[in-house]
Amino acid sequence: MIEESKKAPSFTLIDDNGKRVSLKDYAGKKIVLYFYPKDMTSGCTKEACDFRDSFPNFKKINAVILGVSPDSAVSHKKFKQKYNLPFTLLSDESKKVLQNYGVWKEKSMYGKKYMGVERTTVIIDEKGVVRKIFEKVKVPGHVEEVIEALEEK
Repeated sequence: MIEESKKAPSFTLIDDNGKRVSLKDYAGKKIVLYFYPKDMTSGCTKEACDFRDSFPNFKKINAVILGVSPDSAVSHKKFKQKYNLPFTLLSDESKKVLQNYGVWKEKSMYGKKYMGVERTTVIIDEKGVVRKIFEKVKVPGHVEEVIEALEEK
């Protein structure tokens, strides 16, 4: 389980182009690591498009956006192309990183229990330290909260 003010767990995942990407590749930059359940679904599409629409604001404050879900790199590539997303999507099919970050949880829908990603955003500073964790994210207004939190630091 991650905690604010502690080092973020390192990872290496495959991106939407099939390349290996590690957390350490972004040393010296602020990182917005957002975990989402599934490509091409309504809430996840809205969240991705909100990040896309605010992308220039993140660039201005030297922040990188990384989206993570258990979908495949191929699925991510299609999602990224369809919605013209200007940031990297990472595939965690093994769910190891999702578990390390504490976002792979038991969920419930229509009374049925299942395991899935709890929508969560983690802000990591230039030194690799977790600065803020947004749990159980509600999509409307979330991107603005993230930008505000980045600007405070």
